[in-house]
Amino acid sequence: MQRDAPVRFKPRFDPDQWQWILRFLQACNGSDKLRSVAALLPLSLYSQRLIHDLVDKDGFEFDYRQNGKLIIHRQRRSFEAARTLLQKHRELSEFQQALDRDACLALEPSLLRIAERIAGGLHTASEEAGDCYKLCQELAERLARGPSPVCFRLGEAASGFEVAGGGVRAVITSGGPIRGDACVIAGGAEVGRLLAPLGIRVPVYPLKGYSISLPINDPAGVPEASITDYQRKIVYARLGNRLRVAGMADIVGFGEGLNGTRIDTLLRATRETFGAGVDLSTVTSWAGLRPATPTGRPVVDRSPIPNLWLNIGHGALGFTLASGCGRLISDKIAGRQCAIPSAEFELARTAPSGRRMLRRH
Repeated sequence: MQRDAPVRFKPRFDPDQWQWILRFLQACNGSDKLRSVAALLPLSLYSQRLIHDLVDKDGFEFDYRQNGKLIIHRQRRSFEAARTLLQKHRELSEFQQALDRDACLALEPSLLRIAERIAGGLHTASEEAGDCYKLCQELAERLARGPSPVCFRLGEAASGFEVAGGGVRAVITSGGPIRGDACVIAGGAEVGRLLAPLGIRVPVYPLKGYSISLPINDPAGVPEASITDYQRKIVYARLGNRLRVAGMADIVGFGEGLNGTRIDTLLRATRETFGAGVDLSTVTSWAGLRPATPTGRPVVDRSPIPNLWLNIGHGALGFTLASGCGRLISDKIAGRQCAIPSAEFELARTAPSGRRMLRRH
């Protein structure tokens, strides 16, 4: 309930908010956590391979960097828990390694300002970073030309569907209906409201996140790897000549406005950690709604209406999972075999099990 807490909750007279929270609490157990990790890991690696194709084969440029990621723990207890989990699961230890404080500083000297507050960290050398907005811009530009150009109708509000003969015939928008043989809903936090009139309920609710971007004035003072501050739930990543700082989750409804207190929290953490490397007088602030499911797994599946498909609920992993989910949904529509297991992303399997793992002595 503190003003600068990583997660902030503002109760509302909204049944969807309370139902989502209850499901989220039900998913807070070891069994559901490992179930989600087991599903998301191959999906994220698959998505990463597809991003590599865009870079290597198609020449996309979006400040892409193969820089690795370091998750730092300020508390000894949380670091030891993370290290123990890593040791127990080989599918995780294949990609990550636990580092003590000295090893963290050797890897990232820019962390010297907070050295005494670091208990240890987990390093993933295969992690990468890029500017998702720049990627979307380049992707849109290429799709708009070529042998089968895509028509982008931006700035229109989708309000509903024309349904007949057991299928969707058109999407109703402020610019007129859009007709087609099949429809993919890849919307954000409002997707539940859009689908409700069709009798389709999806467990998606917004988790509001914030970010700031600052010019880099001393490259030695900012990290090469992406840094995640585990306790504060803040991520630092280089994007070109800027440092992007993002984090926090507000369960406060659908308002998209900036909260000055949350931006101040990001600024204060940046000043403390990497203040010598960035221009703190030139800050670009942002806030947005992450469409999250209680388990953290997206829904990539056919809806109860045969020609209506869902690619929703990616939460904070939108960029990480986008390419993989796009390929999964296209393979499903075309009736092709998916390259990775996709059962855990079906609409019918969104409910958490609520089962806690038995401890072995």
